[in-house]
Amino acid sequence: MDPEKLAALRARYAESLGADIDDPEFRRVAETQFQGERRRFPYAGVPTFLGAPYRPDALAEGFADLDVALLGVPMDLGVTNRSGSRFGPRAVRTVERIGPYDHVLKCVPLAEARVADVGDVPFRSRYSLSDSHADIEAHVGAIVAAGVRPLSVGGDHSISLPILKALGRERPVGLIHIDAHCDTSGAYEGTKFHHGGPFREAVLAGVLDPERTIQIGIRGPAEYLWEFSYRSGMTVIHAEEITALGIPAIVERIRAVIGTGPAYVTFDVDSLDPAFAPGTGTPEVGGLTPREAQAILRGCDGLDIVGGDVVEVAPQYDPTTNTAQNAAQMLLTIACLMVRSPSMARR
Repeated sequence: MDPEKLAALRARYAESLGADIDDPEFRRVAETQFQGERRRFPYAGVPTFLGAPYRPDALAEGFADLDVALLGVPMDLGVTNRSGSRFGPRAVRTVERIGPYDHVLKCVPLAEARVADVGDVPFRSRYSLSDSHADIEAHVGAIVAAGVRPLSVGGDHSISLPILKALGRERPVGLIHIDAHCDTSGAYEGTKFHHGGPFREAVLAGVLDPERTIQIGIRGPAEYLWEFSYRSGMTVIHAEEITALGIPAIVERIRAVIGTGPAYVTFDVDSLDPAFAPGTGTPEVGGLTPREAQAILRGCDGLDIVGGDVVEVAPQYDPTTNTAQNAAQMLLTIACLMVRSPSMARR
């Protein structure tokens, strides 16, 4: 090694502290994380989504001084296979090593907007699916009425229906839906509000625009149930198409479908191959890698993302915590998309 170069490096860095950084972008991030030479211990304190400030009284305070509300929706009464995603919010909160920085999007969401974990939806009953959906819609409706954007962790995928009802009351939204399943099937066994049909019901309720909906990663034996996706005008990209199309082409398709209007992002962890996310209720082999999923999400940067969710984490089937880790990472990326959206910037 060049002795002069080594001497210069020693002069600059041998006695420097962790936050003593020259690069302006890296220094910007460090200034949000260091207090002197100390950083927050990631394993200490009360666990919250992404390490966000905890605001359990946010509802009583009218969600004041917030831009994005992170909330748990611990409800899995709509599952068709393995139950357990009611424990998903708790599992994702306890992931201690996500963020603070997305180096691709160059975003520190907790420093670039007023973001807090506002706790869980207050359910009146653990037994009634219809009451639980009404509670979700009312709670998210209060968040939206306060001018705050909801970013939720479920829970089974049926939670997206009441959230979309709250978000789309004034104008139907578009949808970026990453999943193994289209979730547009009809009623069976006495209910149409299960986790296999929220997006059919959202369209029929007039809160979701099917022609501004794109579903990515679809696969598995339930294809015969998804006729509504095609008949309503949704764009469907199957998992086996992803390699042939390539991520840039998929991102281009997303942007063409969504356009400039408001859109919601919903990420079901079963979109990932079970090798990466075994802890879910309806795993399907042949899925996305986490790197593919992140690239697809990051390709949505600049779209008007007004809300989002990550669903179907069932930690009892997740012995390595890989599923919860991946869910938390996708949550961070969606948070970045939300704080960087054009309408958020205008605020």
